[in-house]
Amino acid sequence: MEPPRATGAETGVQAEIVRDGFALLAFIAPLLWLLWYRLWLEAILVFLAAAVIATLGNFTGLGAVLPVLSLLVSAYIGIEGQAMRLARLRRIGWREAAVIEAGNKAEAEIRYFSGAFAGQPDQQTVHPAAPPATALSKPAAGPALGLFEYPGN
Repeated sequence: MEPPRATGAETGVQAEIVRDGFALLAFIAPLLWLLWYRLWLEAILVFLAAAVIATLGNFTGLGAVLPVLSLLVSAYIGIEGQAMRLARLRRIGWREAAVIEAGNKAEAEIRYFSGAFAGQPDQQTVHPAAPPATALSKPAAGPALGLFEYPGN
């Protein structure tokens, strides 16, 4: 993600690389993870969900179900946490500059900077050669399957 109003070299310096996938720390400590990435609204919602789960535990006899509910909230934040980060960055005006397939953050940075400042994409598009004109002008030899008509009908 690139920040708004960034140009040239400062675009790459301020760029934010967000890994797509499960966030283990968000699963272990969802509220702290959300606060670390300044996801205030989401952190408030997780806090309220934890308060509701704790209240249910005090007023009902569902002691065995409540840890499962807490685990589900943590799993949801672990799975969707990175998407929440992307949504926050989009809300404040950042734009998606590239989708990079890489094994780790260092490799992603290398691929981003090699494509961003070279002025060319990382992989060149290969256009297939056009078929010869004689191949297009010949009629089909046999019947075609489906809803198409063929000569002789």
